[in-house]
Amino acid sequence: MMIKYRVHEVAKDLNVPNKVVIEILQKYCDENKKHMTALTEKELDLVFDAITQKNAMGTLDTYFADNAQKAKEEAAPQPQAAAPAPAAPSKAQQPQPQQAAADAPAPRKQAVKPGKITPVRPRPDAAPQQGQQQSRGRQPQNQNQNQRPQGQQGQQNRSQQPHHPNPQQNTSSAPVSDNGVVRKPQGRIVDTRTSNVELDRYNEKYDRMASEKVKTDNVVKKQKLTQRSSQYRGKPRHARRETESERLRRIAMERKQKQMTITVPEEISVGDFALRLKATAAEVIKKLMAMGVFATVNDPIDFDTAALVAMEFHAKVEKEVVVTIEEQIIDDSEDEDDNLVTRAPVVVVMGHVDHGKTSLLDAIRNAKVTASEAGGITQHIGAYRVQAQERPITFLDTPGHAAFTTMRARGAQVTDVAVLVVAADDGIMPQTVEAINHAKAADVSIIVAINKMDKPSANPDQIKQQLTEHGLVPEEWGGETPCIPVSAKTHEGIDELLEMILLISDMKELKANPERAAKGTVIEARLDKGRGPIATVLVQNGTLRVGDIVVAGASVGRVRAMMDDRGNRVQEAGPSVPVEITGLDAVPAGGDILNAVSDERLARELVEQRHNEQKEEQFRAQTKVTLENLFDQMQLGEMKTLQIIVKADVQGSVEAVRQSLEKLSNSEVRVSVIHGGVGAISESDVMLANASNAIVVGFNVRPDPIAEENAKRDGVDMRLYRIIYDCIEEIESAMKGMLDPKFREVQLGRAQAREIYKITNVGLIIGAHVTSGKLVRNAQVRVVRDGIVIAEDKIASLRRFKDDVKEVADSFDCGIGLERFGDVKEGDILEAFIIEEYRED
Repeated sequence: MMIKYRVHEVAKDLNVPNKVVIEILQKYCDENKKHMTALTEKELDLVFDAITQKNAMGTLDTYFADNAQKAKEEAAPQPQAAAPAPAAPSKAQQPQPQQAAADAPAPRKQAVKPGKITPVRPRPDAAPQQGQQQSRGRQPQNQNQNQRPQGQQGQQNRSQQPHHPNPQQNTSSAPVSDNGVVRKPQGRIVDTRTSNVELDRYNEKYDRMASEKVKTDNVVKKQKLTQRSSQYRGKPRHARRETESERLRRIAMERKQKQMTITVPEEISVGDFALRLKATAAEVIKKLMAMGVFATVNDPIDFDTAALVAMEFHAKVEKEVVVTIEEQIIDDSEDEDDNLVTRAPVVVVMGHVDHGKTSLLDAIRNAKVTASEAGGITQHIGAYRVQAQERPITFLDTPGHAAFTTMRARGAQVTDVAVLVVAADDGIMPQTVEAINHAKAADVSIIVAINKMDKPSANPDQIKQQLTEHGLVPEEWGGETPCIPVSAKTHEGIDELLEMILLISDMKELKANPERAAKGTVIEARLDKGRGPIATVLVQNGTLRVGDIVVAGASVGRVRAMMDDRGNRVQEAGPSVPVEITGLDAVPAGGDILNAVSDERLARELVEQRHNEQKEEQFRAQTKVTLENLFDQMQLGEMKTLQIIVKADVQGSVEAVRQSLEKLSNSEVRVSVIHGGVGAISESDVMLANASNAIVVGFNVRPDPIAEENAKRDGVDMRLYRIIYDCIEEIESAMKGMLDPKFREVQLGRAQAREIYKITNVGLIIGAHVTSGKLVRNAQVRVVRDGIVIAEDKIASLRRFKDDVKEVADSFDCGIGLERFGDVKEGDILEAFIIEEYRED
């Protein structure tokens, strides 16, 4: 147990006011102490060092000169003047100066070792020794003592007389002896002006602390195997084991004495927090309840709440910094301006279907791409690199069909300039407006290319007028949107278009750092039967090299080969360069961010985490039944579901078909794409369709022979398409066949009850007059009284006079018999109607 050493005790030992010690602690420890506060070892050392440095002297000569000066000052005003002076002795009785000097006892004091602290304790036998000194003063002294120098005698006398900071106060309160000589009280004197401070208590404390440290840290104790009976040998009989409450109390006391520092994340459970505090969960819950927070062991609490609870346990809380795998292997630091170089602009070509986007791009790169597309419609995203004025420009050709809206938006997000192609003879179309909105949302510059200027019906002024309605004001009309007339057939305006692209890119000052790890975006991905997963990547920053370890979404791999847009193998690709890479373990999704990393093991861990996150998202997407959504789930159970498996040649087509089909869902039939993938229709796809009662939709793919045979055997419906329009129309027709038949009410006629007859063995007969329409036997009838429907029934019998008839026309009388209702009164209105089934086209 550590001995408590309080502030007032330190001040008393150092002969300073309590305020001095408190100010030193407040200056160096930033804590407000009281005079009764116990100090720690570190605080005690700070106080000693501060006072020692304050009272330190430069040299020993200065120290001895100061001591001699003080001795003279104390010797001059003798305290004996305050006491009544005795009678003057005779000349014979007066001692000589040398004899008076010899009267004082001169015991040789033991030298003080440097660094040793020894307290000067009061001498209880001071009075008898004084009498002995007087008696010895009458005896002859040693000659050597009489010949001692004056300086040594003064120093020796000063060592016998303690020094007080306030001599007058000590003199006034000093006791007087019987012979009139004033005796100074003996006190503890601590001289901190040198390093020779004598305080045994501090040396004893330091020795004890050192011995305890040696015992606990470096001594290995041997375990003794003793019998249970010998464990209590030598102990008193009333000794007992420590109870749980006592142990907890002891731990709490130890926690108070030594402040604990723990790390807590942004959110932590109560149980884990209690373990870090070395406390029980019940104690933590009790503190939380006192704060008004009710939580169980497994409930999470935030960092602020944990910090408040830790203060109750005298613990200090630090925020735990969690470094994710992405932060470890992916460098997202900002580039310095010295490392940036100019990069080529990335241009996206956007517009409506059949407005000539691909033809315009063919005219720029002098290649034919349109002929290879099915139906002349671009269905994949392509990236091409062309040279204009000896400067490279990267073009992205996005499809214009509405089903590829997501792909077009993805293309606009990675680009710098958007070329909006508008046919001069067609004008602004709905998908042109979508392209404008995507370009504005991506914050890219827009250049309008008015295509098909070679046609006689071209009207560019009308196009410019329509552009102003959507916030694009041409430069000729005082706006900021360049409008360039071009023709893909005659190559008119191509050079002006490329020049405008380079001008806008120069104004934007597009720069990147080619000396860092590569970062890019997956434009397109597909599965090749011979080479495996292939991804078209646009490098946005850094340089991608063959052999780099890359992570793209939920796929990882090493770049085995890279091909440029013309099919040539390349070893590296810098910023704004589109390349086709192989070596990934799976087909990434279009729009995924690709990063080159250094650690393959951590990269695979990151991909595994992303796989788990995707599974959890799919699991959460399946809504669980609760009391709040119970009715909705019941409604969902009555709704029919068309389950579809989509397989396509590229990932972008999978997304387009999925979105197009899911948009066909209505209030009665829900389209659910349970699986989408890249590649041929395999046997596993047919097995999944058979198990889930789904149909397989293939887009630009063919089934394997085994898959085709299994589909015929199991009766799985497979539909193969090359044009997305055909897919949507056929699926929509199938959905209409699945719709439940609808029923509607058809009014037949109205009749008014005139007479009521009750016939034995027949029942109630209503004599009625048909006021409008006609009444038909076996029709539904509604009885209305005073505008309120009181019953619904069925016409059981219908007669005119004595003949049974099938129907009674308007303005005729008839007799009506109902099946169940028998409370019809005169004046009631009978409305006849039927329920017929119909289908919506």
